[in-house]
Amino acid sequence: MMTDRRSVLGAGVRIATAMACGAVAVKQMSAREHLDGLIADDAIRSAAASDFGRLVSKQPRAVFRPASAGDIASLMRWAAGSEVKVAARGQGHSIYGRAMAEDGVVIDMTAMNSVHGVQDHRVTVDAGATWERLFEETIANGLTPPVLTNYLGLSIGGTLAVGGIGATSARYGMQTDQVTELEVVTGEGHRMICSETSNPELFDATRAGLGQCGVITRATLRLMRAPDRVRRYQLFYPGLSSMTADMQRALREERFDQLQGAVIPDGSVGWRYLIEAAVHYDDKAAPDDKAVLSEFSDERNAVVVTDLAFHKDATAFAKLESMLRANGQWFNPKPWLLAFLPASNAERFARELLGGLTAADVGPFGRVTFYPMHTRAVRTPLVRLPDGDVVFVLNVIRMPTVSDGGTMARLIADNATLYHRIRDLGGTQYPVSALPMSRDDWRAHFGPRWRVFQGVRKRHDPKNLLTPGYV
Repeated sequence: MMTDRRSVLGAGVRIATAMACGAVAVKQMSAREHLDGLIADDAIRSAAASDFGRLVSKQPRAVFRPASAGDIASLMRWAAGSEVKVAARGQGHSIYGRAMAEDGVVIDMTAMNSVHGVQDHRVTVDAGATWERLFEETIANGLTPPVLTNYLGLSIGGTLAVGGIGATSARYGMQTDQVTELEVVTGEGHRMICSETSNPELFDATRAGLGQCGVITRATLRLMRAPDRVRRYQLFYPGLSSMTADMQRALREERFDQLQGAVIPDGSVGWRYLIEAAVHYDDKAAPDDKAVLSEFSDERNAVVVTDLAFHKDATAFAKLESMLRANGQWFNPKPWLLAFLPASNAERFARELLGGLTAADVGPFGRVTFYPMHTRAVRTPLVRLPDGDVVFVLNVIRMPTVSDGGTMARLIADNATLYHRIRDLGGTQYPVSALPMSRDDWRAHFGPRWRVFQGVRKRHDPKNLLTPGYV
């Protein structure tokens, strides 16, 4: 029984990366605003007015379902002439309405989901494909993206628009760091190819650019050889300090291929402290568990070690998803906060946070993820991290059992308070959090990159049509 519970808790660590408003009046489309492919069906528009977070509702005027980048270019030229806001939507996993366009058009990218071949440790894939679809194609060739999201049901374009973080990011950076080329449709309806050498300014403003300069329609990504197996270790600790010290040691000594940690509500006990780490290996070179875990101060009698084929380990979150769908928790509001902290004050802030956090606000399947990562592998200019060689990921994954508007409003207000405290300490947010952001907040978030970013944005989306849920 204990092993089953720990398996669920461990899977929960890999949740990554969440107030309903009244319906808005929707302006009817005029004849001048007609474009083939626009769908004004009430049920379809209502579906596009909600997202995974279940916190924000914004009714679009229409939904557009393209089959190609050319279709999206036509839409954007029409939108520019009609001055209609547009937002691209992949799997709808935004948690605060960022992929919505109130009284505008939502682009449903799901039909653009082809994988265009794997060769020379590269793969080209449509932006509407999920990471799961891409992974199944690459693993069949013995290859894998260096960084996979913990949940593979996210779209390629969706994660590349914000960065894309995973359990191997400490070693390989963000998913945006694996991109070699993008096909983008700009706010003016121009279809452009960009890379480090071709239209590099647009390339740097599109990766983690929150969809402000263009719609990603296709990406070419680096691949690496996939390991055969994954040896996973769940290590339990009596407190935050001992867990933090061991995570820092593990990162410094590069003991693991994956390293994550969490603080988990545990009934009358209060909080449990957990490191979940993994070693990738080939069939003939299994890791020595004793050596891997040497000098750690975990509760060794509570350690859980599992060994899975790489494919099975990478897709393990599906079990937790099925359980949460079955009990209805998957569909509850998700007022999440995702952030990065400087290593110098990360533990102190985490301790302050936990002191004011209740298990009820987090929920039985929620947690505070907390772990260090190197910054040296992160090369995407718009991925904003604190200064220093090491930063800590801190995510408040709230999955409360109640869903009333008053509770959600309070938790979102708490997120705003926490975020401003994080920013005062030199931290940044991972820009998918459930909190309102003013233009000044975004200016502070992007810091010295803001001026260049806005310059590119004005050149490629001069009418400010794209992704109105953000800046």
